[in-house]
Amino acid sequence: MRKPSKPARNESRAEYNFADGERGKYARRFAQETNVVILDPDVAKKFPNSRSVNASLRKLIHLQNR
Repeated sequence: MRKPSKPARNESRAEYNFADGERGKYARRFAQETNVVILDPDVAKKFPNSRSVNASLRKLIHLQNR
């Protein structure tokens, strides 16, 4: 018979020790697995979310392929 598992605690520690941490350890992997594009502020005002950006880009691609 299995022992009952301990209930999960949703408490954060008061302090964390990052003395042995390594800055940017996963930065390269994160950059390879994502496709982040930074929009200029004037362009970003025209697009409220990523769905609208993707829809506009798909229309542009469709028009170019005609």
